[in-house]
Amino acid sequence: MERKPIVDVLIPAYNEEKSIGLVVNDIPKHLVRNVIVCNNLSTDNTSFFASRSGALVVDSKEKGYGAACLSGIDYIASLVVKPEIVVFLDGDYSDYPHQLGELIEPILTNEIDLVIGSRALGESETGSMTIPQIFGNWLATSLIKMIYGYHFTDLGPFRAIKYSSLIEIDMKDTNFGWTVEMQVKAAKMKMRCIEVPVNYKKRIGVSKVSGTIKGTFMAGYKILWTIFKLI
Repeated sequence: MERKPIVDVLIPAYNEEKSIGLVVNDIPKHLVRNVIVCNNLSTDNTSFFASRSGALVVDSKEKGYGAACLSGIDYIASLVVKPEIVVFLDGDYSDYPHQLGELIEPILTNEIDLVIGSRALGESETGSMTIPQIFGNWLATSLIKMIYGYHFTDLGPFRAIKYSSLIEIDMKDTNFGWTVEMQVKAAKMKMRCIEVPVNYKKRIGVSKVSGTIKGTFMAGYKILWTIFKLI
C-alpha cells in the first residue's frame, strides 16, 4: 500500500467568520493531517467558526499576514512528527480548496520544492482581482524573472512547499511581503519551483490589502522593497 504523505494546511485569517468554515469544510481531508487556522488577532468569531469546522486554531501575537503564517509554522515546528508538505491558502474563500491535490502532486511525483497556484494560468471570476493586483503581480514577477532568472506568473497565496524547503528558506516577513519573499528566496537558493493553474473567485468580505487605497499602496511598496532587498 502506498504511503500517505503528511500534509499540514495553514490558513492565515483576520476577521473571516463568514468564510472560514466554508474554506475548512472544502479542504479534502483525506489528503491532509492538520488544518491550522492562524488567527491574526481577529475581533470577530473567526476562531469559533474555525474550531467548529474541525480546524486547529493558533493565535498570532502580532498583526500581519506574514505574522499569522509564522505563528502557524512555529506550531508545526513544535510537533513531534513534522509534515512533509505545508500548504498555504487564504481564509476568505477566494481560493478553491479542493484543488489542494493538484498543488501537492508535483512535490510527490517530481520532487518539486515549491508549487505556486497561479491565478493567471487558471480561471478567475470577473472582478475577483483588481487592476492594481493584476498589474502588481505582472510587475513583481517580471522583476523576479529579470533579476533572479525564475519565471512566475503570480504571487498567489494558494501554494504548497516541502517542509524541509520552508525551513531552509527561513521566512521572516510579517506582512505584505510574505508571498514574494518565499518566491525570491526559493529562486536565490535554486530550488525547483513550478506553477499550476488554480481558479479564483470573489472573496467573502473586503480585502485587507486591495480593499483600501492605503493597503494597495503599502502592499505594492513592500513587495518591490522585498524583491530588491534580497538581491
